[in-house]
Amino acid sequence: MPVVIVSIILQALLIVHCIKTGRNQIWIWVIALLSFAGILAYVAVELIPDLLRSRAAQRTARGVSRALDPGRSLREAANRAQMSGDAASRQVWADELAKQGRHAEAIEVYRSALTGLYEFDPQIMLGLAGVQFDSGDPAAARATLERLIEKNPDFISADGHLLYARAVEASGDTPKALEEFAALAGNYPGAEATVRYAALLRKTGRGDEAARVLRELLDQARIAPAHYRRTQREWLATAERDAGSR
Repeated sequence: MPVVIVSIILQALLIVHCIKTGRNQIWIWVIALLSFAGILAYVAVELIPDLLRSRAAQRTARGVSRALDPGRSLREAANRAQMSGDAASRQVWADELAKQGRHAEAIEVYRSALTGLYEFDPQIMLGLAGVQFDSGDPAAARATLERLIEKNPDFISADGHLLYARAVEASGDTPKALEEFAALAGNYPGAEATVRYAALLRKTGRGDEAARVLRELLDQARIAPAHYRRTQREWLATAERDAGSR
């Protein structure tokens, strides 16, 4: 009896699914008349392929693939770049090298992409600056970004601006870093810039101002959409912790 009940429930659910998703109406009869055999056929033919095509399933498959063969993406990017030799494929190759912490190689590939029509491409220059910063050379990152700004005055990137502020700070130019972080704090689409600005204010002895900046951030976060609070959870936790510091 329990098996029969389960079968009836599953049949009803799948028939509703078939109707709502506009499947071939023959499936209604297959599910209704063949019981578990019909259920299994519908799941195998209609549901599993849909699941495999879904974005979540594809992301999972890519994650499994990376876990089993972590160097695959890098090999494929390197092969494409070496075959085509164009700037776009070289940028992808350099991005993969950077993800794996192979900074010196990434810098070399980024530089090789900055040629011809792409000599001052802002996205490639931004990638180069990022890996220069990550490799421990903030002065080089700052120089690259200033060259980017000079050659692409209309280019706008919040992440690029944040990287520039961090590079300026790390290169020891605190007044300029404060200026850049102050400009970012009210415009960056996330809490990181404001938290870093407050940390620099506190570092320069302006603890009260730092606490005020963090309290304003937290007040805004309380009325922000749930998605914002969820994605910025770690930075907001840091802001909560540091708001009482002086």
